[in-house]
Amino acid sequence: MHTQSLSPRQFMMKILNGSSAGIVIGLVPPAIAGELFRALAPLSPLFAALYHVVLPIQFSVPALIGTLVGLQFHCSAPEVATLAFVSVIASGNVTLQNGAWLITGIGDVINVMLISALAIILVRALRGKLGSLTIIALPVIVAVVAGGVGSFSLPYVKMITLFVGRVIATFIALQPLLMSILLSMSFSLIIISPVSSVAVGIAVGLTGLASGAANIGVSSCAMTLIVGTMRVNKIGVPLAMFAGAMKMLMPNWIRYPILNIPLLLNGLVCGVLAWLFNLQGTPASAGFGFIGLVGPINAYRLMAYTPMVRAGILFLVYFVLSFLAAYLIDFILVDRLKLYRRELFIPEQG
Repeated sequence: MHTQSLSPRQFMMKILNGSSAGIVIGLVPPAIAGELFRALAPLSPLFAALYHVVLPIQFSVPALIGTLVGLQFHCSAPEVATLAFVSVIASGNVTLQNGAWLITGIGDVINVMLISALAIILVRALRGKLGSLTIIALPVIVAVVAGGVGSFSLPYVKMITLFVGRVIATFIALQPLLMSILLSMSFSLIIISPVSSVAVGIAVGLTGLASGAANIGVSSCAMTLIVGTMRVNKIGVPLAMFAGAMKMLMPNWIRYPILNIPLLLNGLVCGVLAWLFNLQGTPASAGFGFIGLVGPINAYRLMAYTPMVRAGILFLVYFVLSFLAAYLIDFILVDRLKLYRRELFIPEQG
């Protein structure tokens, strides 16, 4: 198989595109369908069973990243399979505890991306050199080298997420309005980055207004991307953003840092809204936004108003005001200030 020559930028974009697709495919279905089936579970055992069917999809994220990165580079079947299991090794979500293998969460996505890049370099370097032994030798070599490096680097790469968590934790001690603004702005960026917003929310133990602000921050990112994508893409892209596929634009976010401006501005506005309406949440709900209605449902349960008032406030904040703020910010930055072009919201293809 011919190995195509790639520039560093092309190589990076293929890694990012494969990674973002794997994250979206693995996390969005259980987030949406999982919450739906969990809500319907009291009505029938069938829904409870379906909930446990879709929930484990998230555990496949590392393998999905490896697989889709391989497809980005037009790898053969043995190469794709090798990349998939090396990504699982690098994630650290499969561990041996008390003699039993346990799967926990999706692992460290940043380490998965780094080791996927290393693994694809090895795969491309070995392509055509192993002959008939490829199907046996390739998995062993790449597993030992890339998998070994991934196991060694995992504790150190995890420090990135831990550092983000420590920064987020410092916001909790601040005055409520400032805390709400900073948390909302932070999570508006975390959700589109390789870092897991849910993992950060749980690790820090965000609760009450802090959790509500984190959720509205995630929602503000979604609305900013919906407004940005809806005029330059087919309807499927903004719908994907609404469904929670914000990481689909992670390559664009990394390539065009100027996109942080509308994200942060809408995060600021939504942080004020979270404080103004005293949106609440739990550590388990922090970082979801309105994906699967996790954020609104938890805020609804913790509000003291009548059911209609609660529903009205949440619909207004999560879906109306956050969208209007995103639309106004887009109009000012693009149409008036000419700060960037809306074409930056077209998904990168590598």
